[in-house]
Amino acid sequence: QVQLVESGGGLVQAGGSLRLSCAASGSIGSISALRWYRQAPGNQRELVASITSAPTTNYADSVKGRFTISRDNAKNTVYLQMNSLKPEDTGVYYCNADVREVRSRWSQAYWGQGAQVTVSS
Repeated sequence: QVQLVESGGGLVQAGGSLRLSCAASGSIGSISALRWYRQAPGNQRELVASITSAPTTNYADSVKGRFTISRDNAKNTVYLQMNSLKPEDTGVYYCNADVREVRSRWSQAYWGQGAQVTVSS
């Protein structure tokens, strides 16, 4: 079994910064893609950023130039550095990972429990 635990959420004023972390633990053979999603009240969950094992990165247009996704493979951890935060960035942020467990031939997706980010105006 694999667990993803997020940390680093909180309350920040507009223009401020936060860094989210998501650490994977358990029976991990390898992790390919890692992603951050967010969900604002009343909205669908949306993809914010992703990073592959290459690594290559992709971002939603709304966060390009402000957010940076990175990974530390030795720690099985993915980060989301969020700068110049706006009130519309408010939501619950979830990490998502494609993990191949030890002794498994295939990967499956795992989700973290979510971290609240609130940006005040």
